[in-house]
Amino acid sequence: MGFLGWMAAAGVLLLGMSLAAGWIRPLPLSQFALYLAVGVVIGPWGLHLLDVDFLTDGGWLLRLTEVALIISLFSGGLKLRVPWRARPWRVARRLAFPAMALSIGGTALAAHALLGLDWPLALLLAAMLAPTDPVLASTLAVDSAADHDGLRVALSGEAGMNDGSAMPFLLLGLAWLHGALSWDALGHWALVELLWGVFAGIAIGFAFGWLVGKLSTRLVTMARDPGPGALLTAGLIAVTYAAAEAVGALGFLAVFAAGVGMRKLEIGVMQEHPHPSLPEVHDLTRMPPAEFVVRPALAGGPDRNEPVEAVGQVVAEALTFGSVMEHLLGPLLVLLLGIALARHWEPQAMWLAAVLFVLIRPLATWLTTIGMGLHWRRRLLLGWLGIRGIGGLNYLAYALVHGLDGGAARLVAGVVVTTITLSVVVHGFSAQPLLAWRRRRLATARRAGTD
Repeated sequence: MGFLGWMAAAGVLLLGMSLAAGWIRPLPLSQFALYLAVGVVIGPWGLHLLDVDFLTDGGWLLRLTEVALIISLFSGGLKLRVPWRARPWRVARRLAFPAMALSIGGTALAAHALLGLDWPLALLLAAMLAPTDPVLASTLAVDSAADHDGLRVALSGEAGMNDGSAMPFLLLGLAWLHGALSWDALGHWALVELLWGVFAGIAIGFAFGWLVGKLSTRLVTMARDPGPGALLTAGLIAVTYAAAEAVGALGFLAVFAAGVGMRKLEIGVMQEHPHPSLPEVHDLTRMPPAEFVVRPALAGGPDRNEPVEAVGQVVAEALTFGSVMEHLLGPLLVLLLGIALARHWEPQAMWLAAVLFVLIRPLATWLTTIGMGLHWRRRLLLGWLGIRGIGGLNYLAYALVHGLDGGAARLVAGVVVTTITLSVVVHGFSAQPLLAWRRRRLATARRAGTD
């Protein structure tokens, strides 16, 4: 099927899911599980209207997943308004870095033992499967800057950082796959790919997000609006990602940090210029975010004499752009995943997925959250709610474009596609019931505390 077929399939899917959203929302499954099912139905296993082979389509898959990730990562960073030193952020950092490293090590060991992969290929596969996903975790993630739920903030922060923190291990696996590693090569990897990549990516992204937010807010107050918010946001994301990649930093971390930087600016504006409609409080993160204060579509635009309303307009437009693009690209990629499943289904992956979901991820989470004062139930939920998704597909496409080929490529692609599919189904069906159970427990505890 050609371009018109793809257009028709995408249009019917989006219309159908939008019109049926009221019936779908109460069901104990994510919308992405339904998109996956639709992909299976219209793919080779079903009506065979469309077909996708990731082994031959790695180039455009890499770019499509790249765009989806950087938009989602920026939007996710912009929604996090909890103080950097607060416990949810500290949990997120432990999950995104030490727990990530443990997950990669455990998954590589499992892939070597269960699939018989050589160590370089096992490491490469582990780096693809370890990151949690910022695109498909909409049920779990923070849905607005006013959401301070510790579990959701931790999972959102982890998903925002670990697509970047896992990239050095993917690069190490590729280098090892193409030749023996020397101590000099390992030292270069540790200094350049790991340390420089992480810290430079965070610094570049935070600076770009803060500066662009500051400049655009200033232009609004001067009656020199910076233009459509979608263009501003797209430009910020693109420049941040390109700048980070150009100097060898981690672009995924940079765009996430750009969202955090713009949010930091919003908090700073509210500190320096309190809005007259808001009460004075010590903890500004407990106040409504600036985008809640201004409603440009209803009020005819912000009051230019109020910096909070100006920054609120900038942030609101950035969030709107991110939300629209996520709702377009996320379903498309899961649809492709469902279509590609017929070519890339790998039964051996079921054992590896089970070990990753039930043992490796929960154990890594449990070990790295020791001493943080978290209730054991929250630690178990953090360990279980680690959905795999678009990040793994991006890493797969990156490896295919950079020299992974032959039988190894087909096996790795099968394991990655099958594991992500299982994660979408298993985590998608379990997330809502678990979160509903958690909400009931929290509500009961609050009522007991007020009695």
